[in-house]
Amino acid sequence: SSTMSLSEAEVQSARGAWEKIYVDAEDNGTTVLVRMFTEHPDTKSYFTHFKGMDSAEEMKQSDQVRGHGKKVFSAINDMVQHLDNSEAFLGVVNPLGKKHATQLKIDPKNFRIICDIILQVMEEKFGGDCKASFEKVTNEICTHLNNVYKEAGW
Repeated sequence: SSTMSLSEAEVQSARGAWEKIYVDAEDNGTTVLVRMFTEHPDTKSYFTHFKGMDSAEEMKQSDQVRGHGKKVFSAINDMVQHLDNSEAFLGVVNPLGKKHATQLKIDPKNFRIICDIILQVMEEKFGGDCKASFEKVTNEICTHLNNVYKEAGW
């Protein structure tokens, strides 16, 4: 009884797409975050130590931005490894969602923003097929995170 709507073939091609961007997890994770902070400056308010940073260059050099970029990519990687096992997938998503909803109080719309930026970067670096293979995965992740938020009474 899988809660996932991905076929085995879709899981395989999504993993192939993800591997391409995950090889450089820290650099690509940093690129994604810097773009988010630049294009959606309100997202910086959640990170007290990023608030004073205005230039993209400054953000790119920041150990804290780089560290968080890597952390985001590691979390997604854990989800990607469990796309064919909904119990294990939810075992990653649920605590992550709960923490962001209750402790960090992050607006859930930011998950969609970050997923869309990941898809943009995939397309720029590896083409439209790569992006298309991963799109369903980002929808799964965002849907499940939103469900966790609802359960948390967001």
